[in-house]
Amino acid sequence: MTSTTSAGQERKAPGRPRSAQADEAILDAVLALMAEGQSAAAVSIESVAAKAGVGKATIYRRWPNKEALLIDAVRCMKGPLPALGGVSAREDLIALVTANRSNRAREYGIVTACLLPELQRDPELNRMHQAVMEPRRERMREILRRGVETGEFRADLDIHLTVLMLSGPSMMLGMFGDATGVPEQDFPEKLVDALLRGASA
Repeated sequence: MTSTTSAGQERKAPGRPRSAQADEAILDAVLALMAEGQSAAAVSIESVAAKAGVGKATIYRRWPNKEALLIDAVRCMKGPLPALGGVSAREDLIALVTANRSNRAREYGIVTACLLPELQRDPELNRMHQAVMEPRRERMREILRRGVETGEFRADLDIHLTVLMLSGPSMMLGMFGDATGVPEQDFPEKLVDALLRGASA
């Protein structure tokens, strides 16, 4: 799979007014196909169109290629970044972790597992995916830096390693669910608090 389209330029200008309902149906179809176990490579514009109940032309009016469609599906899956209260770094970290959890966490975990091999094989798709994920990682780094500055976290905290430590468990829980032995209930609070036992000043 190859692509020369940047994440910021992935959609063609539409020839007619956009339908939010059609957009949602198409993106949901991508996620549903991958949640059923189809690899990113196996998902086709034809199968997405059939699943969404639209014509292929409807998809191509919105996305120039499958790579751009996949990345928009990931962006939809992740949702918007939450508004943060700024009361404490702990509360803001919990809000970020919570924003990555939903009642579709298990489904999205399967989608992530199906997407990972393709990200390894396709540098351009990987770059587009990183462009979606980087704002979330940077928001988490900002919170950690603020916690260091205010004395909430230890001065020698490894910011990048801590981001990795916060992100990895959430992804694993989404992919493997009950097999991890970790319950979904109160997971964001438990994760943040477990990490803060070593990170607190």
